[in-house]
Amino acid sequence: MRALGTSLTSAGVTLLEYRNKTGSDAEILADAAELRRCMPSEKVKLILDDRADLVECTAFDGVHVDAGDMVPAQARGLVGPDRIVGTFGGSDALLAGILDAGADYLAVGPVFETRTKRTEKKPIGIDGVRRLREAAGPNVILSAAAGIMLETAGAVLEAGATMVAVAEAIFKKSDPAGEFARWMSVLGQGRDLARQSI
Repeated sequence: MRALGTSLTSAGVTLLEYRNKTGSDAEILADAAELRRCMPSEKVKLILDDRADLVECTAFDGVHVDAGDMVPAQARGLVGPDRIVGTFGGSDALLAGILDAGADYLAVGPVFETRTKRTEKKPIGIDGVRRLREAAGPNVILSAAAGIMLETAGAVLEAGATMVAVAEAIFKKSDPAGEFARWMSVLGQGRDLARQSI
């Protein structure tokens, strides 16, 4: 975990979500401590999946909660006003009332078929991202997720995603940090990747 975190930081990663759906609290806290040590907050914002109750203990920068976990307002109550709260925003359409839910960013998708996360939702494709951007307006941070590869990431960003959430396409590689650097080299040419800050 330390070697991975160190290499990702050196490669220029600035935002990372740690997901562990099956680990014990002790395992999650141990992994989180390793990540925080090698990914300092002044360089990398770390987001904990689901566990708003552990964010303070981990010194992470925020939490991502989905429908069925807790609503953003509940997460905000646990992590405080200065940390990041992200949530699922919709697939075919934005969830009712989601723009007023108080989240700092909205995850949308699945954009394409994915093996990383089980879902019954059908992929929305590039056009779906475009529709969600139009519905959300220009200032909402949208994180497009699921099945995004380097070959499709540019089109997803052009369609209106603020950022793309990538798991398998980078972390299944033998050198995730090197793969991330390759993504940045390709996608960063002629495009402002930091259009908005979380």
